[in-house]
Amino acid sequence: MADITKKIGDLDVFPLSLGGNVFGWTADRDASFAVLDAYLEGGGDFVDTADVYSAWVPGNKGGESEEIIGEWLAARRNRDDVVIATKGGHHPEHTGLSAPVLKAAVDASLRRLGTDHIDLYYTHFDDPDVPVEEIMTALDELVRAGKIRQLGASNISPERLAASMDFAEREGKARYVALQPHYNLVSRDTYEGDLQDTAARYGLAAVPYYGLASGFLTGKYRPGQQVDSARAQGAAKYLESERGRKVLATLDDVAKERAAAVPTVALAWLAAKPTVVAPIASARTVEQLPPLLAVPGLELSEAEVAALDEASA
Repeated sequence: MADITKKIGDLDVFPLSLGGNVFGWTADRDASFAVLDAYLEGGGDFVDTADVYSAWVPGNKGGESEEIIGEWLAARRNRDDVVIATKGGHHPEHTGLSAPVLKAAVDASLRRLGTDHIDLYYTHFDDPDVPVEEIMTALDELVRAGKIRQLGASNISPERLAASMDFAEREGKARYVALQPHYNLVSRDTYEGDLQDTAARYGLAAVPYYGLASGFLTGKYRPGQQVDSARAQGAAKYLESERGRKVLATLDDVAKERAAAVPTVALAWLAAKPTVVAPIASARTVEQLPPLLAVPGLELSEAEVAALDEASA
């Protein structure tokens, strides 16, 4: 079988990252363990989370997802088999990207994850009040301390990203190797253009979030249908646009032609895009995993990518 692993810096990763946003939210501890087990058994090894997941749930304080992943790593004794990505700077107790906050946030994530290092650490949201020099210097110190292996950024402007990269390269600091943008078939302008061009210029690996548009691109949202999901309201809004309906129709056509599931096709389109290394998608049940694990095995033709480009334009 051909090697399907992708590179993010010196990390080898499965080309579909499992989103941990549902752990401690719509998936309890047992369900989360089952999904993580099935993802690894299916060949996956790249788990994405954040220190803020899932502070928005009544009764939660943030860090629930990291805690569940940490308990699972300890129970399975498989830390070396999994690439753990997490994000910081948005936890209620550690908000912003000043050097003291960043260092405290990383230590808190390490405790929750029960590990001595984070494989890939993203700044979750840029903090324009903090100079990029302070952010990159603090991150470099964390890398040199062995707490982080590779660095990434998310929710950042092209200008701040370029300034961060230029400073790191000029001063010999650890640099970002990954970018986590909001990007999918019904949200292209959140990445395509200046941000994608900047990622390409610096050789960054894109790991898009909302790859399935809060579930809309799974194909389960159709006119007149009710979907029982915590994200139903956000996903269903895409049905109101002509573009959303055109995208669904084209996904249906490609899925039927390729005997593939709709979400597999939607994520394969992402995987075919310049700079994209591994889309992120989450599953709250084991039954939702097979279409995600099938993504590396579906390479869309140029004509299929073009048809989806046209529908989503």
